[in-house]
Amino acid sequence: MSGVPASAAGGHGRAPVRGGSVSAPSVPQASLWNIANILTMIRLLLVPGFVLLMLHNGGYDPVWRSFAWAAFAVAMITDLFDGHLARRYNLVTDFGKIADPIADKAIMGAALVCLSALGDLPWWVTGVILFRELGITLMRFWVIKHGVIPASRGGKMKTLAQGTAVGMYVLALTGPLATLRFWIMAVAVVLTVVTGLDYVRQAVVLRRAGLAAERARAAAAGPSGVSGASGGSGR
Repeated sequence: MSGVPASAAGGHGRAPVRGGSVSAPSVPQASLWNIANILTMIRLLLVPGFVLLMLHNGGYDPVWRSFAWAAFAVAMITDLFDGHLARRYNLVTDFGKIADPIADKAIMGAALVCLSALGDLPWWVTGVILFRELGITLMRFWVIKHGVIPASRGGKMKTLAQGTAVGMYVLALTGPLATLRFWIMAVAVVLTVVTGLDYVRQAVVLRRAGLAAERARAAAAGPSGVSGASGGSGR
């Protein structure tokens, strides 16, 4: 099944109405089973595998932590590619719009919770990051009908800092590397808060602009609709 309605595919066979407006042809949505969505599904499947590897043998075995880091790294890499492939090759689907942010938050959330449960990372750090990520995801759905807020440079830096810091915490590091990961995590937390506040500001501005545009369209269409209804009968 292509998922394209018959009206979009020319199934009715009706000629366009004289003097009427012809709408633009519908663009068929990409297949669900495309490479971008498959990468997203792989990332979702990696979440339980990562947790099992991370907590195996009590959660403190350096070898199993290395395996967990490998799973986490693969998830982060697929996160870089699936969105790029979807936009570049027009593979955007409704499933991808929903599943991609869920997969991102799931692998990061699983890593943070495991690290805090093992005592490697303070719970307040996990709480701040998860609150921001979940809150922004909900806000994205809140304003999606008005538009999409593009990823900012700060947001990309935040993602890189979070991924690097959490990945270093997953590994059983000691000495200078353990100190380095502390400071990278500190940078990640600061970027998480700052970019989160900026995202809230942009979302509020976008929603206000969208609501204003809707009111303007309604006001412009209101008088014409009334006049057309009153003069249409000709009796």
